Amino acid sequence: MKRALAIQTVLALVLALARTIPAEAEMNPRFEALRPLLGKTWKGVFPNSTATKPVVDVSRFEVALNGQAVRNLHSINAGEYGGESLIVWDKAKDSLVFYYFTTAGYYTTGTMQAESGGFVAHENVIGDAEGITEVRSTSQVGTDGRLHVVSQYLKKGQWVEGRNMYYSEDKDAVVRFRD
Repeated sequence: MKRALAIQTVLALVLALARTIPAEAEMNPRFEALRPLLGKTWKGVFPNSTATKPVVDVSRFEVALNGQAVRNLHSINAGEYGGESLIVWDKAKDSLVFYYFTTAGYYTTGTMQAESGGFVAHENVIGDAEGITEVRSTSQVGTDGRLHVVSQYLKKGQWVEGRNMYYSEDKDAVVRFRD
């Protein structure tokens, strides 16, 4: 009798907990180009890093807002710098749009266009970003499973090379921000 009561109690708790766990949201099909990135944590080491002074970027993409947005969180060197992006579909612009907020106090807003295996983005910088006013970038997941990100910055009126780096999925990596 006690065993049956214990089983019923455990079953009741499991059922109660199951009701509090949200079902996975159905993703807006406009985010399909981002699917290879979703639910994964990516880690990349900047090419100008050294063994004594590594510069490591950790980035995580996830479905948000009941499938109507994609969130990207990233941090460099465990929170020395980082940011959060929300990507949504803008019907009026007929495009994915995003807002990127940084720990440096500036933010960007831009558009993304799906491309084979990834996307192309263009963003405008609002606030002091060391003279950078615009960013163009391409992000693609290669056949080797690595994410390749290439960017250019409009800095003081001239387009200059920005980031050119590879990220690999890293299940143990964690996006961190300072308290």
